Amino acid sequence: MNYARTAILLAGMTALFMGVGYLIGGGGGMMIAFMVALAMNAFSYWNSGSMVLHMYGAKEVDARSAPEYYGLVQELAQRAGLPMPKVYIIESAQPNAFATGRNPEHAAVAASTGLLNALSRDEVAGVMAHELAHVKNYDTLTMTVTATLAGAIGMLANFAFMFSGNRDSNNGGIGIIGSIAIMILAPIAAMIVQMAISRSREYEADRMGAEICGQPLSLASALAKISNYAHQVPNMEAERNPATAHMFIINPLSGQRMDNLFSTHPDTGNRIAALQDLAARMGATGRGGFAQAPQAAPASPWNTGRRGPWG
Repeated sequence: MNYARTAILLAGMTALFMGVGYLIGGGGGMMIAFMVALAMNAFSYWNSGSMVLHMYGAKEVDARSAPEYYGLVQELAQRAGLPMPKVYIIESAQPNAFATGRNPEHAAVAASTGLLNALSRDEVAGVMAHELAHVKNYDTLTMTVTATLAGAIGMLANFAFMFSGNRDSNNGGIGIIGSIAIMILAPIAAMIVQMAISRSREYEADRMGAEICGQPLSLASALAKISNYAHQVPNMEAERNPATAHMFIINPLSGQRMDNLFSTHPDTGNRIAALQDLAARMGATGRGGFAQAPQAAPASPWNTGRRGPWG
């Protein structure tokens, strides 16, 4: 159901984009809008991952520089049947994480130092399994496309207002009132569609991530902790780039807790309730599970009081 809903919303986003182009320039405007969308999506397809990682100053780590963290992601990727993604750490006090990349073969996952400091090993496993679920479901590509289209719709709406004075209704123009309406309503409609897609993908990634790590309650506990910290510890880079907020496991922006069409994420309480229901159906107890899987693993650095598993 989530996949069908996402496909419908993506189709609606594309139709909205082309519709704005048609209102501005008729059939020719619609074709120009379509070509612009193709060009922007092609650029985003190849470059969005590296751009976001650079934006947040993410540093790549490996088995030597961060053996525990890297090994945890490696085992989760094996459980999920995924190629090993690139692994990054972000210097940020706010606990959070995100995934990016155009497909599983070119994916990357990133966790903040705040997350690795604040959460237990099982909770970190739940968070990273959630991010790998996004990779497995190609959500990183889907959200890149929607964010690009939303930005392009806003750009077209501004063009409609800028050029409205040079066109009148006798020449097929939409007039100043129509231009103002497009400038206001089109970006709002695009934002609603973008948020709806993001929300539906988060529920699915929670479910699949819980199945990958085997502990729904660990992921639920992680969500509760991250949500609490997110409202106390600001993420200034995210505040400067709110268009990237949908990428994180919990909305990194301050003051957005309402479970409505204007929220980038579902309400955390609703997500936790869904995970608790999944735990009951899986017979999960919230103990053991993933933590017991690596038989030869060293003692977890998340429980030793050290500053974090990154050397």
